[in-house]
Amino acid sequence: MPDRIQAAHGVTFVELAVVLALIAIIAGYAVPAFDGLLLDSRRTAAVTTALHAVSLARQLAAIRGETMRLCGSRDARQCSGDTDWSTGLLVTDAADTLHRNLPLPALARAPAIRANRSNVTFEGGSGFATPATLTICDRRGAAAARAIIISRSGRPRVSDRDGSNELLAC
Repeated sequence: MPDRIQAAHGVTFVELAVVLALIAIIAGYAVPAFDGLLLDSRRTAAVTTALHAVSLARQLAAIRGETMRLCGSRDARQCSGDTDWSTGLLVTDAADTLHRNLPLPALARAPAIRANRSNVTFEGGSGFATPATLTICDRRGAAAARAIIISRSGRPRVSDRDGSNELLAC
């Protein structure tokens, strides 16, 4: 009776090395794509928060019949008075009474929000607003930037260009 040679079970070193090399190649292509998705998600969250703040200020002005103001804030209690709105947005009335604080996530690579004004005023009764542009930029620069353009009627719109149809500057 011939002796049977048993086949070895398992994986050879060469097979393991090939599989690991394929995984590394696939991961090398996938990671940049996921990074872009993460940046898009953060930008979308910032745009949505800013749109919500504009809509809230506009609605409060219409409901209360008094002037409301949208501005950037560093301390979540009062307007900062500058055009960097990256840390948070406030909705206040003419007497600077805080009606709503809309904080932005404090992420390491969160998008920056810059306004062309220190605040946007929504007039009660008339429905008019201070025309303004909020530019939202991340580390990708102007190519991925978005602008929220607030018209004189107070309506916001999102665009990848400014109010003059020019490319955005970050």
